[in-house]
Amino acid sequence: MVSKWVKRTSIALAALALLGVATAGVGKVLGERKMARSIALEVRPLDIVPDTGRVDHGRYLYNTRGCAECHGADGAGKTVVRDGGMTVVAPNITAGPNGTTAHYRVVDWVRTVRHGVKPNGNPVMMMPSEDYSRLSDEDMASLVAFLQQMRPVPGAQTVIDVPVPVKALYGFGVIQDASEKIDHTLAPPQIVRASVTPAYGAYVAATCTGCHGADLAGGRVPGAPPAWPPASRLAPGKGSAMKRYPTADAFIAMLRTGHRPDGSAISRVMPFGSFRQMNETDMRALYAYLHSVPGTTVAQK
Repeated sequence: MVSKWVKRTSIALAALALLGVATAGVGKVLGERKMARSIALEVRPLDIVPDTGRVDHGRYLYNTRGCAECHGADGAGKTVVRDGGMTVVAPNITAGPNGTTAHYRVVDWVRTVRHGVKPNGNPVMMMPSEDYSRLSDEDMASLVAFLQQMRPVPGAQTVIDVPVPVKALYGFGVIQDASEKIDHTLAPPQIVRASVTPAYGAYVAATCTGCHGADLAGGRVPGAPPAWPPASRLAPGKGSAMKRYPTADAFIAMLRTGHRPDGSAISRVMPFGSFRQMNETDMRALYAYLHSVPGTTVAQK
């Protein structure tokens, strides 16, 4: 009886293993097809006059909203992830050797940054365009004005190499690319005047949604390497990391140093290179929002 049970159990486990392999194989195919799909999208044009003030503001947005974390200060791109069977080398977004934007028009920049869709209609992979989809037209124009004038520099070839399980989860819809998360029908928000207010803080907080979620509830970052820790909960409620920061000064110190008030270091997955370059108005407004507004979906504001 025992031998029969063992035999039947072995057969069942083997069948489950085969089913798992088959499921992963199907998911891989679906994921690769999904990555190669074409997305039809009407993109609103922007009129851009690249004056000095606009370019300077675009440089500030590039350096403080996470763009430089992946593409580098010079736009040449760099290795962002090499962990857990995943390798991601962000593209060179200049017109230099291996650059990807030499023929970009304004509408192509807007389609990529705001909508997460490449000029050829394929979805942008790994880039959290949902963080930038709610930029005002003025801020988007400033960012594009800066990007357009970047000096051409050589960079590495773009690499998006993810393990089969991640491709399968993407293929089955468990993991979404940015274009799936964005409501492309929403009109851009009106300009929010930079000031230490929860309203402006909500606007700044949109750049946190790619990792912390649209409701800032935190949790595992979909598709991230296994070694990445879960994103902290920033919204009010049980377990909110904001309870560690009773004052705006304590919060600002964390953004500038990468350490909690007790001296412990926060994971370097957090883009502190960008955060520490934020001006004090942005930092204090972000704190005001996170401490005074219920945990609503900031991405739709």
